[in-house]
Amino acid sequence: MDNQNKRKPEVSTPGKISWKPGNMLYPLPVVMVSCGREGETPNIITVAWAGTVCSDPAVVSISVRKERFSHKIIKDTGEFVINLVNKPLVRATDYCGVKSGRDVDKFKEMKLTPLPSQHVKAPGIGESPVNLECRVVDVKELGSHDMFIAKVMGVTVDERYMNDKGKFNLNASGLVTYSHGEYFELGKRLGSFGYSVKRPAKKRGPGNRGAKTSGASSGAGKKSRRTKG
Repeated sequence: MDNQNKRKPEVSTPGKISWKPGNMLYPLPVVMVSCGREGETPNIITVAWAGTVCSDPAVVSISVRKERFSHKIIKDTGEFVINLVNKPLVRATDYCGVKSGRDVDKFKEMKLTPLPSQHVKAPGIGESPVNLECRVVDVKELGSHDMFIAKVMGVTVDERYMNDKGKFNLNASGLVTYSHGEYFELGKRLGSFGYSVKRPAKKRGPGNRGAKTSGASSGAGKKSRRTKG
């Protein structure tokens, strides 16, 4: 997570200020990425440059600076686990972003539980609501960061967020985002996918129901008279 550009802005058009190119794509999902070599203490790195690349097959990416302790671990092992962050994990998330695994055992210091993975050797974080086990398929050297593109090999979710119908209610887990150097909990739901083109359900009030009943009775009456004639 980088410091933002602080160059003096230049006025361009009324009501707008122009800046030189910079990463202002916010908010972002902040995640804890766990990794480790076999026989060594596993590590956790906090990453904000993470995203979805493809849905089928499931492919994600994380971008990590070359000088970070976890960079070489991920490059050597070719695997990692993305752990989603919710409100109870915010402090641990920040700690894992400012402390280096060269100096501290982050699992131990933050009292986090290494979660055995099913498809990779790197552990997940037991306290995370979602763990995505990933295997690197490509590395893009882009400049300040290397982008690790990885296939999702398996997903583990916290059963506390499963409802009685077997649906995973991820948005009830208190997910956290990162925006311009600050952490935020997701708030009020504003809509759902496709709501802008969805036709509103027609509401039938008591008056409408009454009118329909009256019409039906009237029709029945007419039929009765025709029968009699």
